[in-house]
Amino acid sequence: MTTTASKVAVERRAGALGALVTGVDLAAGIDDETFSVVRQAFLDHQVICLRGQENLTPAGQLEFAARWGTISIHPYVASLEGHPGLMRIYDPNPVTQTWHADTTHTARPPGITLLLARTIPPYGGDTMWSNIQRVYEDLSPGLRGTLDGLRAVHRGTELAASAGLSEQDVTVTHPVVIHHPVTGRPGLYVNGNYTARIDGWTDEESAPLLSFLYARVGRPEYVYRHHWRVGDLVIWDNRATQHAVVGDTAGAERTLHRVTIEGGEPA
Repeated sequence: MTTTASKVAVERRAGALGALVTGVDLAAGIDDETFSVVRQAFLDHQVICLRGQENLTPAGQLEFAARWGTISIHPYVASLEGHPGLMRIYDPNPVTQTWHADTTHTARPPGITLLLARTIPPYGGDTMWSNIQRVYEDLSPGLRGTLDGLRAVHRGTELAASAGLSEQDVTVTHPVVIHHPVTGRPGLYVNGNYTARIDGWTDEESAPLLSFLYARVGRPEYVYRHHWRVGDLVIWDNRATQHAVVGDTAGAERTLHRVTIEGGEPA
């Protein structure tokens, strides 16, 4: 039976961002009206969790993801065999534990990510999201004015080099402040994984400003922390948030399936 909009409930989970969406069974399918309700919740809250999707198959996850846009293929991380665009995410590592937006070292980073929990440890492994639009809006007018005129150099991690990509392949510049393509809302677009320096500045000159901005991203008032359950499908806006994993699983198994949706050039 297809889920209808009348069954959907949206519950805010934190002050800055994040909502729980219930009453949706993606394995059974959802109609266009219900999808519109889910999409609006996503735009309103930047991060949403569709609980109870453990019956969704990899093919079903890809089918649902395609309703959000064109599925992106990661430039150097392999897809799950037979399911192009579906990646396995597992144990937390230093890259995932740093506040970041996904693959900002590409010219057109993903716009949206869908992450489905398959195996969750008995404790630990939460994921946190920060509202980078709120972070920007709360800066002083003077600093906002300075940032508005800057660009930053983004560069891929060592994993890109090990995959055979040259530095030129994984180095781009983006505005330090971008505007959301749907809402127009401005947000901070530098992160601790991929931003190397301010364009036209030296590393030494860039470091104090970037360190200050990174510290703001992780402040509790901007953060929603998600405690995973098997079957949680979390959808987040890569253009309005950054995320980081809490690496406290003590080696217990943690498996999630990720699909990303193509985005445009940040502007």
